[in-house]
This record gives sequence, structure tokens and C-alpha cells, in this order.
Amino acid sequence: MISAFPSLTSVDLSRIRLSIRNLHPQIIEWRRRLHQQPELGFQEKLTSSFIASKLQEWGIEHQTGIAQTGIVAIIKGEKLPTQHSVLSTQHSKVLAIRADMDALPVQELNEVSYRSQHDGLMHACGHDGHTAIALGTAYYLHQHRHDFAGTVKIIFQPAEEGPGGAKPMIEAGVLKNPQVDAIIGLHLWNNLSVGTVGVRPGALMAAVESFDCTISGRGGHGAMPHQTVDSVVVAAQVVNALQTIVSRNVNPIDSAVVTIGKLHAGTKRNVIADTADMSGTVRYFNPALVGFFKNRIEQVISGICEAQGAKYDLNYWSLYPAVINDAAIAELVRSVAEEVVETPLGIAPECQTMGAEDMSFFLQEVPGCYFFLGSANPEKGLAYPHHHPRFDFDETALAMGVEIFVRCVEKFCN
Repeated sequence: MISAFPSLTSVDLSRIRLSIRNLHPQIIEWRRRLHQQPELGFQEKLTSSFIASKLQEWGIEHQTGIAQTGIVAIIKGEKLPTQHSVLSTQHSKVLAIRADMDALPVQELNEVSYRSQHDGLMHACGHDGHTAIALGTAYYLHQHRHDFAGTVKIIFQPAEEGPGGAKPMIEAGVLKNPQVDAIIGLHLWNNLSVGTVGVRPGALMAAVESFDCTISGRGGHGAMPHQTVDSVVVAAQVVNALQTIVSRNVNPIDSAVVTIGKLHAGTKRNVIADTADMSGTVRYFNPALVGFFKNRIEQVISGICEAQGAKYDLNYWSLYPAVINDAAIAELVRSVAEEVVETPLGIAPECQTMGAEDMSFFLQEVPGCYFFLGSANPEKGLAYPHHHPRFDFDETALAMGVEIFVRCVEKFCN
């Protein structure tokens, strides 16, 4: 494929890499400080304060308190734009870079100097790295603003892990004034080795929906089932039947998952339970399936309960839509990633996951690309999965993340 984005010169590449290599120890230091002070969604006060203090120190224009704890930094390039821009030449282009800041309710088990100082909380998904990469990008771009045209907005977002900070930031206007033309973001990814980039057009991460259901029967003695409506038997039929939705109602070409993750009923072995509670999650890529699972799951539960003489109470809600990458912006990221990793073997196009991300809300508003930056290094013992109490990553990836972002800015805006 011929890239729509011209390659940077070898002089440009050397200049960028050398500057970021010199900055790398500072980026590691920022990441480790953030790692020591993890905070949950919409509670990232120490994190926001640290980010704001750095932006203030560097003289970067920024706004705080967006969607409670979010921050947006604005860096204006001083280079004149060329006449051959990728998008409209009616205005200088605006590229947004998004980084999430929140941690998880996980007790860290790593014995490292920078381990969490907040009991029961941990950066177990790499968001401390995302924030440090965004800070490094902001610093570099501000110091080299004569090398790019247009404007870069760096969005520090709260609450990705829940209940979701992207949507309230969008509602607060972070994509306006000036209007964002495109957006990019990354996720450090321990499912890929460090030195690898996972990028693809189209669906990258799944939509996620959740439900709770209480099945109400009529309890009684375990030896006299004819006097009861056994909620456990009804729930068992529901669990089995729900698995047929994907296998028999969804096109086999479309990947989807229905999982019952929690099921609870009963108090004693010889007592038939009056109620059974279950909770589940639904994942899929195809936006055409929006609304389908909610309706079909209720049809299945309703039919089984009616046949068995039970009642049900279903609470179903959508969390995040699917992460759908724009083809042109994905090509921009891919072309840059090939330059950074220096070998096509380092690009992983088949990198889809049924995990979910609220970056999807940004991608519904403007063209963009979310990609995975490999961060695992088994030789260093850095290969635990995300959300594990021993999760950690190879900090070499931090410099790679900054370099990819910087090169995307120079290619897109110039």
C-alpha cells in the first residue's frame, strides 16, 4: 500500500529519536511517580495536580477540571503548513492525542522501589505509562514547536476503567475550540512484546454491554420439588440457552461473546432456592449488533421463565461502543510505526481483542486510530497480564510511544 503520508527524512528521524532518547530518563521518572500514587476514576486529584504542575512549569497552555479531573493541553505549532495537506486546507489542522490516567482497585504485589503507596490501589493496566508518554510528547512538542504546523491537543482523561471519562469530556467540549480533525491514542499492551506495534483499520476493540438478572421462583423443601418453582433449574436453563445466541443467532463471520460471570442461589443443600441472581457481559465488534443482544437476551429469559412458571427482573445497559479505527489515520500510525520499529515484523495487524475502551466515544466523533504498543519482556519478568497484581511493563516502550506520537504530529500537521 502506498502511504498518503510522506516519510520523514533521515535527518528528521535522527533528530526526533536523539531528543526523545535524552528525555527518556525523565519520562521513566514521571511514570514511576505516577505509579506510586494510583487513583480511581474521577478521583485522580494527585495525578491531575502533577500533570498541571508540569504543564505550568513548561509554559504549556492548558485547562484543568474538565469532567472533574480531566486536563487538556494545547500546543500550537509555529511552522507554516504546506499546500498539500491530507485534510482540508481551509484551516490549520488539529490533532488530538488522548491518554487515560486512572488506576484499579488492585493490591500491588510487585516488590519494586516505585510500588503503589496507596493500599488496595494499583496502576495495573499501564495508564501511568500512558500519562507519562503524553507528558513526554507535550514537552517535546512544546520544545520543538517550530517543527510542525497546526495545533496539538493532548487530552488527559479520567475514569477509563469506569464509569467512563471520555463521554463527559466530549460533552464538555474538548474536541472543539479549535475543532479537532483527528485523534490518536495508544495502549501499552503486554499481549505483545516490546518493540511491536498492533495497529489495524476498522474494529480493534469490542463494544461492551452488561446485565444483571434475578429469577424469582417459589422456594421449598428439596425433597418436595413439585411444590416449588426451582429458580436454580430455571437459571441453569437460561445460562445454557444464552450460549445459543452467539452460536445460532449471530453471523459466524461476526465475533461475539455472551458470558455469565456470576451466578448465585440458595443457602442450604436441601432447600430449593426462591431466587437466583446472575450477571453477565456481552462483547461484539459489529456496530450493526447494537440493541440486538439486549432484545434477544430478554426474549430467551422471558420464554424460559414463562415455560417454567417463574418471573424475572432484567437490568441491561451499554458501557462502551466498539473501537473502530479510521482507515486513513490507521495508515498514518502504521507508516510511522514501521519507521519506529524499523521492521515490518514489528507490526501486528491482527491484534483485535474483546476488551473494551472508551476511546471509542472519541472515535465516534472524529476520525482517529487507537493502537497497541507492545510492552512485555518475559526475559525481565515483565509479562504478567493486564489487571494482574504483578503487572508491570518494559519502560523502553515509553520512549517508543513518545516517538510514535511525535512523528504522527509532524506527518499529519505538516
